[in-house]
Amino acid sequence: MAEEKLAVTAKRGEYKGYPMLILTTGANEKFPFSFGLSKAKRIVACIEDIKKFVADCEAAEAAKPKQVAVK
Repeated sequence: MAEEKLAVTAKRGEYKGYPMLILTTGANEKFPFSFGLSKAKRIVACIEDIKKFVADCEAAEAAKPKQVAVK
């Protein structure tokens, strides 16, 4: 199974005077993923666990049998 690469861009923003990082997959995205410094520090502290989580979930998804649509 080919690995899907999600095109995500990051830009800086502000909310009530606080810096934010906004991750989006496109200009028309209705609800981009955004977070501030406190959550960014938590993400950085656990980045290896996050990478392992993604890898584990992708491996589990790849191991699932594919369902074939019957017409």
